[in-house]
Amino acid sequence: MKARTVIIWTIVLVLAALAIGLILEPRFVDPMAVHWNEKGEADGYGSRFMGLWFLPLMTIGLTLLLLGIPQIDPLKKNIEKFRNEYNTFILLFVIFFFYLHVISLLFNFGLRFNMLALMIPAFGGFFYYIGVMMEKAKRNYFIGVRTPWTLADEEVWDETHRIGAKGFKVSGVLTLVGVVLPSIAIWAMMVPILIVSVYTVVYSYVAYRRKHPNMNGNAK
Repeated sequence: MKARTVIIWTIVLVLAALAIGLILEPRFVDPMAVHWNEKGEADGYGSRFMGLWFLPLMTIGLTLLLLGIPQIDPLKKNIEKFRNEYNTFILLFVIFFFYLHVISLLFNFGLRFNMLALMIPAFGGFFYYIGVMMEKAKRNYFIGVRTPWTLADEEVWDETHRIGAKGFKVSGVLTLVGVVLPSIAIWAMMVPILIVSVYTVVYSYVAYRRKHPNMNGNAK
């Protein structure tokens, strides 16, 4: 997927989100629900600006940041090797935020449902795709498991990301447990991701020391 495609779809989805907010703004109460607890119940409120415009505007800013990263990374040539997967990640990120914005507006429009139950499948799919991208990710300073040890050794980077990719895919699947067991949904989502995140950092160190038993962690 080309960056141009990502930009076009980002513009379309953000404009759609802004248009929905603009058209329906008079029908929303002030304050609006902007945060939900682990039971999917609204527990935080903000102004109509927060409820209607914050997510779309943040989407624009973060998308521009993500698109700009390959241009400033000293190892940008490596990012180009998995640019298709990275661009797809950006688009999924935009779709993810658009989806969250829409269900938030529906809730504030008066529909009542368990917000977490609707968010869980989106999180699960997003985590799974991060695993897909990690399989392809090459050494760089912004995307992936960027520890001193993965950045110092390309083989350690590749090995760590193979493990991390499997972990994120499994985490994405486990997150979906929350759909059928909503009482543990937040734990099914957060615990696997936390474990994988910590494990990959530790694994990168162990893999580096195994490969360089007589070194002090200095890069080649």
